[in-house]
Amino acid sequence: MSEAIRLLVVDDHPVVRQGLVALLKTVDGIEVVAEANDGNVAVEQYSRHQPDVTLMDLRLQSMGGVEAIKLIRSQWSAARIIVLTTFDGDEDIYRAMQAGAKAYLLKGTSVEELISAIRAVHLGRSRISPEIAEKLAERMSGPQLTNRELDVLKQIVRGRSNKEIAGDLAISEATVKTHINSLLAKLSVTDRTQAATAAIQRGIVHLD
Repeated sequence: MSEAIRLLVVDDHPVVRQGLVALLKTVDGIEVVAEANDGNVAVEQYSRHQPDVTLMDLRLQSMGGVEAIKLIRSQWSAARIIVLTTFDGDEDIYRAMQAGAKAYLLKGTSVEELISAIRAVHLGRSRISPEIAEKLAERMSGPQLTNRELDVLKQIVRGRSNKEIAGDLAISEATVKTHINSLLAKLSVTDRTQAATAAIQRGIVHLD
């Protein structure tokens, strides 16, 4: 009989994490060797246990899931990580896959799909649904925001005025307006409210 797939489960919601652990412990061929409630602990637990596969949520305390994936993969390039999250924004998907995730699943996925993905990723395969793949393709083919446009967009989400943004970023109001016009076009929206909504829905900007 082949050895069980050793699993690390990372989620900051105790009920969700404990439910996942309890579920996976009933599955033949899978062994949960560790769990973590934030990104820093996830890296520590990965280092300690060297799991075969890691289930990683994106929104975590102290260090987000994408940052944790990057750090783990920078030290253990063969790490096989599955993102399991409630967030399906194209920017969330893009950042996670760019960081090195091998699969991207939503928490509404079936138990069968989850187990199938764990086994596939353990074998070195990737797993992404057609819906997620479509969003990823749209994100990769669309115009990219510059770092400064992203800075301005974050300020817009915070509800800052052009004058306040100019002061915060040490640029002129005219430059702020130029950046806003550009990012509105790139996001295919017509005003600041729509820009803020799109930024949050797509995962470009996260509310703390």
